[in-house]
Amino acid sequence: MSDEVYTRLRDFLDNMPGCFPATESGVELKILKKLFTPEQAEITMNLTPMPEPVAQIAPRLGMGEEEAGEKLEQLAKEGSILRVRAGDVAHYAAISFVVGIYEFHLGTIDRELAEYMEEYFPHIAKAWESVGTKQLRVVPVETSLQDDKKVGIYSQIRELIKDKELIAVSPCICTKEKKLVDEPCSRPEERCIQFDMAAQYFMENGLARQITRDELMEILKMGEEKALVLSPGNSKEIMNICLCCGCCCGFMGVLKTFDRPADHCGSAYQAKIDPDACVLCGTCEERCQIEAISEGGESYEVDEARCIGCGLCVPTCNDEAISMVERAEPPSIPEDPIDMNIKIAQERGLM
Repeated sequence: MSDEVYTRLRDFLDNMPGCFPATESGVELKILKKLFTPEQAEITMNLTPMPEPVAQIAPRLGMGEEEAGEKLEQLAKEGSILRVRAGDVAHYAAISFVVGIYEFHLGTIDRELAEYMEEYFPHIAKAWESVGTKQLRVVPVETSLQDDKKVGIYSQIRELIKDKELIAVSPCICTKEKKLVDEPCSRPEERCIQFDMAAQYFMENGLARQITRDELMEILKMGEEKALVLSPGNSKEIMNICLCCGCCCGFMGVLKTFDRPADHCGSAYQAKIDPDACVLCGTCEERCQIEAISEGGESYEVDEARCIGCGLCVPTCNDEAISMVERAEPPSIPEDPIDMNIKIAQERGLM
């Protein structure tokens, strides 16, 4: 099979905000061959990042609306393009590989794709290091923030989700990938949250189940108990929350590769340990997902360059030796996912 169409598709996806860099091994082309037929690759490259109805797309494909609609819907069902609905009318758009195509293949990922992704993720991480605006950020778990502190509303998980009506939960594709390569996670697999348009897509594709607000709060409580980092989409208006572990999740894996994860996490806080109150129990080090806490001479210590401000170390410190402190420079948070993608594209020199 010729690589030409897949090379063009790779370049097309690399010009999306999420990036899809070339590698010497060509593993990215193996991924594309597994997920797209040559015809599907050509169709995808005729889409834009803004959702459009079939009537607008069909002429670019040289097809009638019925044929184009069937082929676009098949791509959407497979997880290779985005589908949104305006009333009863489906609109379709091209999406980034991560976050996007990869996560949308939750239902079909197998060992071969998992192995390809294990090889490819370090290349994605390297491409992301120079981009200031990330697709995800970190907010502290609720119980880590003192009641008497003035906490910014976009650092409060309850504020981010208070107006959400359509809510869904799905298994985490990162943990599923690790399980396929014989590195299973001990934490619950069903822990990725979607809202609104993203929830509708995941549910229509059979990847997620709808949940109530009470069920959502129980999942967030479970995440805190199991030491999972709250990683919502990097905007004030969110469409997803990933509950991330350091052993499986791609976002944590990317952050770990950086010399200073604290500069890339989008958090407004970081942890601080009072050496006089610390009793060297080590619970904080065990719960840290980013390897930012280590034993010092007389107490445990936080590496400020690595701390991502998740707050997981705070609620289980029985001696109240750990607190969350605001960073000197609060992060700049995009307004919504569109604003986020525009900022990323500008930083990558795509606009």
